[in-house]
Amino acid sequence: MAEVAGRESAPSVAIGRRAAQRAESRMLIDGELVGAQSGDEFGNESPSTGSVLGTVAAAGTPDMLRAVAAARRAFDDTDWSTNRALRKRCLTQLQEALASERDQLREELIAEVGCPEMTVATAQLDWPLAEALRYPGGLIDDFEWQRVLDGGGLFGDRNVRTVVKEPVGVVAAITPSNFPVEVILNKLGPALAAGNTVVLKPDPHTPWNATRLGRLVAERTDIPAGVLNVVPTPYNEVAELLATDPRVDMISFTGSTAVGKLLTRLGAETMKRTFLELGGKSALVVTEDVDPARVIPAAAGVCVHAGQACASTTRLLVHRSRYDEVVAGVTAAFGMLPVGDPALPQTLVGPLISARQKRRVLEACEQARREGAEITTGGTSFDDLPDELRGGHFVAPTVVVGVDNSAAIARDEIFGPVLVVLPFDDDDDAVRIANDSPFGLAGAVMSGSTDRGLAIARRIRSGALGVNGGMYYGADAPFGGYKNSGVGRQCGLEGFEQHLETKTIAHRTPRRA
Repeated sequence: MAEVAGRESAPSVAIGRRAAQRAESRMLIDGELVGAQSGDEFGNESPSTGSVLGTVAAAGTPDMLRAVAAARRAFDDTDWSTNRALRKRCLTQLQEALASERDQLREELIAEVGCPEMTVATAQLDWPLAEALRYPGGLIDDFEWQRVLDGGGLFGDRNVRTVVKEPVGVVAAITPSNFPVEVILNKLGPALAAGNTVVLKPDPHTPWNATRLGRLVAERTDIPAGVLNVVPTPYNEVAELLATDPRVDMISFTGSTAVGKLLTRLGAETMKRTFLELGGKSALVVTEDVDPARVIPAAAGVCVHAGQACASTTRLLVHRSRYDEVVAGVTAAFGMLPVGDPALPQTLVGPLISARQKRRVLEACEQARREGAEITTGGTSFDDLPDELRGGHFVAPTVVVGVDNSAAIARDEIFGPVLVVLPFDDDDDAVRIANDSPFGLAGAVMSGSTDRGLAIARRIRSGALGVNGGMYYGADAPFGGYKNSGVGRQCGLEGFEQHLETKTIAHRTPRRA
């Protein structure tokens, strides 16, 4: 059984209280911080304790329709879409405002997301805060907004064609609970920098970081009313209005593949552009010339933030000659990973986001057992915790062996601290297994030869891969998936351009004598 972090006390409880005192419960609609028209609110639960931290406004249909109308008006009737200087100034203001409340955001993330403190210093907060708005803000000046194609005569005249890039319009940004600030900022940065207006619908499990951002927009920036609206809601039918309302031009969604497919179907009636960053079942391929001791830290990455990362390499593919040795090492390591209070610096594995997700992970492990899998460690609820954390949604780090790649545990996205270890015979077999998946989001290769590792990576059909520890993450690097892992890319030049329409304008002008 894994080591318990924070047995003597639970600092996350105190952090939760402070976060509740400073939380923003109101929505941002049309430049105003407001409650729901109905007066409804919903609870924001701590995944660490299972208790309700506080409440937030619960948008109903009238609130969502008002937000969409505000975004439509702001795009059609203000100069936001054409005033690049204004957009750059506003993104700089928002960047500064967020940085000024970094400490509050840090505690808010630990409280409502349950993410370990160590992850706040990386992808949960510090990395996106450093570049998610700055990179697209820089593109406002540097991007080629138009180019001229001068060619082809027409009855002796000069035919000039100008290719113009323009914003798509109203973007519905629907974000997940696992890395909320990271995803929100990497959606808002390019959407706003490109000149779009946005309706942001945060995950109902983690609303406060989004409503805080809404308050900062209202109080600390010159962003015109309606350009950004923040509309939390626990009601699926209210969220689905973003996919069916003809005034919305684009859906930008990060979350499960099932919901992504639903939004695509709903949006098809009005021909909405879609960007979907969906699930994954990524493979880490380890060749026979790698020291097994090097594999353990990479494999343990699956358990960071309790495995709640779509890009996690949850399938560990090991050369058959090293398989038993790697399984023994990974099993021992997973049994010692510190699980518990996410507010403690030593904690690697915090809680899952909800009781429902905890049940889903445990049921997947039980199904694997019924299908003949061996669980060498974990696969159980983690109840050996301090009293204050007994209601939290903890699952022990889990290693599954004895199955092939056709097993459900090897094909389905579990979204928990669960690793499946699979053997392969040679590089061709490794590539075959890695690609034998409905997903294609990410992956990794470890090899004694960088050239060999790169050759394997180029054959794996996934949107992002790391070789021998290479990190693909960054606001300047496109991220997204093949197959059921999505459509389009977040970040990078590709992520910026997908928020733009392309128009070609031609005109005739007499040739000079």
